[in-house]
Order: sequence, then structure tokens, then C-alpha cells
Amino acid sequence: MGDGIATAVSAFLGGPANTTYGENTGVIGMTKVASVYVTVGAACIAMLLSCCTIVAAFIQTIPNAVLGGMSILLYGVIASNGLRVLIDNNVDFTKQRNLIIASAMLVIGLGGALLPLGRFVTLSGTALSATIGIILNLILPKDGNDAEVL
Repeated sequence: MGDGIATAVSAFLGGPANTTYGENTGVIGMTKVASVYVTVGAACIAMLLSCCTIVAAFIQTIPNAVLGGMSILLYGVIASNGLRVLIDNNVDFTKQRNLIIASAMLVIGLGGALLPLGRFVTLSGTALSATIGIILNLILPKDGNDAEVL
């Protein structure tokens, strides 16, 4: 709810969405442009172009290989930013505890695991990965007797 309110306030002030989408970080990382004016301009252009069917038809002519290459670069930047956070915070992967938590989160997040919770709620992707990481962080021992991984 707080994220939605913050995004609404940001929109009224001409700022970008305050969401946790990695795509925003990835695009800023690739272009090195984080100006509010550029974001507003791009949003206005996108809204105008969305009304033109010829533009949609042109976008559909872009080869899948080009879109795939752009996606690889974008999501690669997002993944690299995540790894940079781990490195900047000096996470010691020689400790089994840290390695287990990171490995479980990566495999669950990237592996397409699903956890149905009742009839209408299913955890998947980032939500499930973060939940597993939090649970493992709480239940795995934090004492100094952690064996090192060779």
C-alpha cells in the first residue's frame, strides 16, 4: 500500500514510479540517464505513440533476436546489480550459511518454482525467493562455528 501511495505522489510531482521493478534500475544503468524530465518526456511520448496503430505494427516487426538481445542485456544488468549489492556488503560466500541462503534463493527465483497458498494466492519468482531467503536467514544458525566451504 505504501508503495502505491508513494508512486501516486511521485506521479503528481512528475517523478518516476517508486516501484521495486529492476527494469527501472537496469534501464538507468544501461543509459546512465536518471533525469525526471527525460522520464516525463518518455512517458508522454509513449502515451502518444500508444494511440498510433502504425507504431504498434512497426514494433511487431522488430525481430525476436533483437528483443531477446535487449532482454538479455537488461536482465543481465539487473542480476549484476544484485551481485554488486552482495559484494558491496561483503557477504562472505566461504561460509556455508551464506552460500546455502544465496543458492536456495537463486535456484528458486530463477527455476520457476511455485508455492500455492490456498485457492487464489501463489508465491513465485522474486516473492517466493525472498520468502525462502528470509526463512532460511531466521532458522539457520548464525554462530561463529560455521564451517568454511573449500
